[in-house]
Amino acid sequence: MRAVRCNQHGLPDSLTIETLPDLHPGAGELVIDVKAASVNFPDVLIIQNKYQFKPPLPFTPGAEFSGVVREAGAGVTRFAPGMRVAAYTAQGAFAEQARAAETACIALPDDVAFADAAAFTLAYGTSYHALVDRGALEAGETLLVLGAAGGVGLAAVQIAKIVGARVIAAASSAQKLAFCREHGADDVIDYTKEDLRERVKALTGGNGPDVVFDPVGGAYAEPAFRSIAWRGRYLVVGFANGEIPKLPFNLALLKGASIVGVFWGDHMRREPALAELEFATMVEWIKAGKLRPAVTRRYTLDEAPQALDDMMNRRVTGKVVIEP
Repeated sequence: MRAVRCNQHGLPDSLTIETLPDLHPGAGELVIDVKAASVNFPDVLIIQNKYQFKPPLPFTPGAEFSGVVREAGAGVTRFAPGMRVAAYTAQGAFAEQARAAETACIALPDDVAFADAAAFTLAYGTSYHALVDRGALEAGETLLVLGAAGGVGLAAVQIAKIVGARVIAAASSAQKLAFCREHGADDVIDYTKEDLRERVKALTGGNGPDVVFDPVGGAYAEPAFRSIAWRGRYLVVGFANGEIPKLPFNLALLKGASIVGVFWGDHMRREPALAELEFATMVEWIKAGKLRPAVTRRYTLDEAPQALDDMMNRRVTGKVVIEP
């Protein structure tokens, strides 16, 4: 089988496409023929050894994918060859075959497209866990989303609208903000041209957002937190900017606000029953036409380095997938 390989840490152009032996499952594992794999910003960091998850070299990048079960290992009870699944594996997705623990897989209905499913687990799982579980976002509340045109950001916009919240989307260009409006954002902020804090204040009548969803970090974190409403929840989702902000704790005291960490990978590992319920809810939303992952671009396996380069340089919006 063919696979993308990271033999040394570096930029996307250092990746290679190699032919490897077919995979076989261990106990409790599945081998899956990959139909689509999603590209996420952490993939860009992992190949550079800049992420908290550091797989030993060499490895195949790619954290989430969908496909058809090829072979089931000893002890597997929920899946059999021929079944359609989506999986989160942290690595190994950018290949024709991938191996996943049974506990890392969810069954896919026949009417959910592979590309949609591949773009579903990490971004939408993270955003649902952040907003509904950790952020307790309710109908009628206001959500501010930073980096709203990215994968998790756009997922947050869509999920918040289903919940019934008002959404303010912040991004770095008019094109990206138009994309956010197409997917449900009520108001938008171009934080490269507008004062984020003042614009949020104007849009909320001085009250601020009830919840801030921040997958970016960097310079916009503090003004966003200074804008938060009384009893607001600031969701720390990631640091796509590359800079971990130092938020002054006195702001949390003065606002009666919470700084809430969102670590979806450990949520999946530590609380699998709850995570499965979350996914079941979103699958029903997809089947009902309420939710549709925004897959905006597709790449072949040979184009995987380009896909990662486009992600790294923010040339893409929404979700992009690799289809081996």
